[in-house]
Amino acid sequence: VQLVESGGASVQAGGSLRLSCQASGRTPFDIYNAGWFRQAPGKEREFVALIRRDGIVTDYSDSVKGRFTISRENDKSALNLQMNSLKPEDTAVYYCHAMTSRIYWGQGTLVTVSS
Repeated sequence: VQLVESGGASVQAGGSLRLSCQASGRTPFDIYNAGWFRQAPGKEREFVALIRRDGIVTDYSDSVKGRFTISRENDKSALNLQMNSLKPEDTAVYYCHAMTSRIYWGQGTLVTVSS
């Protein structure tokens, strides 16, 4: 599977962004559990959110719980991340991933939140 993120931008604190990840390839997207990680400058990549392949079960890091919402549209092979109440500490490159027995990554999209 190939993954391409979009939607990254520069916003002010308190603003919102919606990230999207478009999957392509021969394998149907709905076999993959999928989610988002992020990597801030000088820091390790960290978990943000996960959604099971059926779109029902989700999980979030404590730092984004209540502000971010992950969703997927299997018929469109798309993964989304709605980010509200953004904080400067949310500044990072956001990567989507899809996984079965291995993990596939997109190239990342930059989110910058200014105070």
